[in-house]
This record gives sequence, structure tokens and C-alpha cells, in this order.
Amino acid sequence: MPPAASRPGLSFVGPVFDEQDNVGPLHAELTAVARGIGRAYELVFVDDGSRDATLERLRALATIDPHLRVVELDGNFGEAAALSAGFSLAEGEIVITLDGDGQNDPADAPRLLETLEQGFDAVSGRRQHREERFSTRVLPSLVANRLIVLATGVAVHDCGCGLKAYRRKVLEGAQLPRGFNRFLPAILGVDPKRVAEIPVRDRPRGSGRSHYGLGRVAIVLRDLAALPLLTRLGLDPSAAARIMGTAVTFLGLAVVGLAAAGRPGPALAVVAVLLVAHVARYDLLRVARGRSDGVFRVRKVHHGRGVADRDRGGGILGEESPPDVR
Repeated sequence: MPPAASRPGLSFVGPVFDEQDNVGPLHAELTAVARGIGRAYELVFVDDGSRDATLERLRALATIDPHLRVVELDGNFGEAAALSAGFSLAEGEIVITLDGDGQNDPADAPRLLETLEQGFDAVSGRRQHREERFSTRVLPSLVANRLIVLATGVAVHDCGCGLKAYRRKVLEGAQLPRGFNRFLPAILGVDPKRVAEIPVRDRPRGSGRSHYGLGRVAIVLRDLAALPLLTRLGLDPSAAARIMGTAVTFLGLAVVGLAAAGRPGPALAVVAVLLVAHVARYDLLRVARGRSDGVFRVRKVHHGRGVADRDRGGGILGEESPPDVR
């Protein structure tokens, strides 16, 4: 990373996957907004293994825009990993994230910055007048977000909004396992008192189709079990996983004992607790592995000065284990 004096003050990070018709308009909008802010800036687009012409169009833009860097991941690792890669390579003291589908309005970025400068470490957008179907997208999102607030104690009511601003210090070393982008900024360990939320505009998707469906609600519910241990209690994930492993063993023995004693009701209740402990242990292990091994692998970084190759096998910038790579 360059010396602090030569770094841009502001980095825009956008993970993209199969967004060939959206990256051009988004790049143009971001450029206009960044120039209007009047700070040295960079645009970091992270291509998460797109199967269409997304990467080619971004590479073409990078040849004519010195502010743009295109991070080409070595496969499809998921949005959480793509964000982690963007955090790792972004050089700005303030990092603003947004989705690559055009639904986040870059024009809201200056208000995020204004709020951040009031003494906050993270500012999250809260989408108003959602441009999505209520029954299948908005309502499940409302329920999931309420549960996330209860689990983490961080009062962000629209974790699914990709438009967020962070101070660099809260992003250092971030390695988010698949799906954990839904728990930003709480999963970063930010002091809840230093997190703000402001209303932002929600726009229809620029083109293409959404990569998310109702299934993500079930995944959020699965991952909730580990959140209080990681956020409210701030436990080390490896140590917490060992505790959960011991709990699973004892709960299993309790189930056997209750079943042998002819007490099916209490046995079923303990089975439910055992399943929660097992799921929590699974996610704690994912977080621990992500912090130790990384969750992404970079193939190349494209910019106006050429291409920076990375060692695809060495995991220089992180590498997620094969079972978690789609």
C-alpha cells in the first residue's frame, strides 16, 4: 500500500457478478459523484467470477480511467468475500460500498460522508420506498433485519443495503465468510454507539436479474446463532467453537439419557438446543477459518498502468477452503 500521504482520501468499493449492462452506467455515476465531492478518490470494482462480459467491460474502462482498479477474483467466492477483497485493496481512509446492480444511488454518498464526519465509524443506508416485491423480498428482509438487531445490539435496520461508509480502521483484516455481508457493520465489531443509519434512495435494478431469493432468509436464520457470541460478547471464534463443541457433546449425552428414561418431551427440547449449538459451532468455525486462511483469492488486478498478477496458488491475498467455494 502506498504511503499515507499519497493515498486517495476516498475509496468506492463495488462487488459485481454478472452485471455487464450495469457496470458502465454505475462507473459513470460514481465518477460524477466522486468528482463533485472534491477529494482524491479511487474506484475499486471486484469481479466475483462473472460469466458474462462484466470483466471485459470493466477492463476496458480501466484503460481510460486512472481512478479505476478492477480486482479479478479467481472464481466465484460470494459477495462477502468480494467485499473482503475490496477492503483489502482499497487505499482510502474512508471506504464507501455499494451494490453493482444500480439499485444503490451514488448520489447518496455525500450524505454518508457528512454523517460519518459527525464522529461515527460506520454509516449504513436504510432504503426508503423499496423497489421490490413486498411479499418475497421486503417483508422477509424486515423480519431478518429485526432479528439481526436483537442478536447484535447494533441498531442498523437494513443490513441488506449495500450502501455503507466506513473508516479504514474498522475494516483492517476483515475476512467475511460467505453470507456474513448481511451482518455488516455489526460483524466488524464496531461500537454500536459509533454506528449511524440514514435514509437512502432505492432504485429499480438497472438490468439483469437479482441473485438473491427467499432462500437467503433461511441462511440468515441459520447464521443468527453465532452472532451474539461474536458481537455482543466479542468472543474469539476458535475458543467459542470449542465451547460449542463441548456443549454439543454434553447435550447429545443428555438426549440419550432422557430418551432412555422414557422422557420424549424433554429429549426433543434438548435436541432443539443441540441443533442451535451445532449450527453456532459451524459458523464460528467458518469465521475462525476465514480469519486464519482468508476467504478469497485474487487472480489479477487491472488498472490503467497495466495488470498486477497474483500467485493463484499461494493465497497471497486469502484463500477460502474448497467446501465453501461455489
